[in-house]
Amino acid sequence: LRIVESGGALVQPGGSLRLSCVAFGYPTDYYNVGWFRQAPGKEREAVACIGYVGFVKQIDAFKGRFTISRNGTQNTVTVYLQMDSLRPEDTGLYHCAADVQGDVHNPTCRPNDYDYWGQGTQVSVST
Repeated sequence: LRIVESGGALVQPGGSLRLSCVAFGYPTDYYNVGWFRQAPGKEREAVACIGYVGFVKQIDAFKGRFTISRNGTQNTVTVYLQMDSLRPEDTGLYHCAADVQGDVHNPTCRPNDYDYWGQGTQVSVST
């Protein structure tokens, strides 16, 4: 399974971005996908995760600003992270990851549960 993220950019505070994650190369699409971020000098944190049929694990800190969604075919899964009302503290490297062993009806957002990771896409929020 391979993962490629895109969509990161420099944006002004209050702006919006949509990140894309394409996961491919796995025999099925029956797995969870999550977005995580890592800011400079900080630990990696979960942003939002989504299961096979759209079950969402949304982190409270991002509710109302970030929305995760998913579509795809059997062999390719695309997961989006719509980010609105961006703040300077949202700056960081955003990674997409897949959990192929977890409960697809009740996805966790624990980074250690995720087996496959992309290289990340940089989001910078600044004037």
